[in-house]
Amino acid sequence: MNRFLLLMLCTLPLIGCGDPVSSSALIGINLKAKSSDTANGTVTAQKSIGSESGNPFKVFVDDARRELDGKSPSRVELTSLTLTLGAGSVGVASLSEVFNDRVEVVFLMNESNNTYAAGHVAGPSGSGPVAMEVDFNSEALPAADYTRFLDGKFNVVLRGSAAPTFMRPGADVDFQTTFSFTAFK
Repeated sequence: MNRFLLLMLCTLPLIGCGDPVSSSALIGINLKAKSSDTANGTVTAQKSIGSESGNPFKVFVDDARRELDGKSPSRVELTSLTLTLGAGSVGVASLSEVFNDRVEVVFLMNESNNTYAAGHVAGPSGSGPVAMEVDFNSEALPAADYTRFLDGKFNVVLRGSAAPTFMRPGADVDFQTTFSFTAFK
C-alpha cells in the first residue's frame, strides 16, 4: 500500500471531528444489585453520574467549559466503557453468574426520563474489567437532554438478563462501570 493511501486511511476518521478540548479521567460509578431485586428476569442497578466522590463527571465538563471560555462543548464522545464485578460480591464469582446474555448501560435523563444507549456487551465472563462496545452519540440527544447530560442530571443504568445462578437467594453484587469521555469544541 502506498504511503499516501495509508496516511489518508489513518487520518480520515479525524476529518470533521472537531478539536478535542478536554478528556476525562476515568469515571467509576459503583452499582449494587441483589438477586431478590431481580424483576421479570432482569438485573437492574442505577445511580446518578454525580454521586461518586469528587463528582468527576462535573469536573470533566467544567474543565471543557473553562477551555471554551464558558461555552459548552459541541459534543461529547464516550471513548471507553468497562464493567467490573466487585470483589465484595456475595454468591457469585463471575459476571456470567449474574448475566445470561447481553448487558447494557444506558443514560436515563432526569425530568424527561429519556434513555440513551451508552454501551453493551454480550455474555460477559470473568470478573473484569470487561470492555463494552460504545453506543453513545451525544449528537443524537435533543437540546434539552444534551443540556441535562452536560449538567450531570442523569442516572447510569446497568441492566441485563439474569443468569439462573443469580436467581438463587442471597446473591448480592457490586459492579463498577468505568467511563472515559472526550469533549469537543
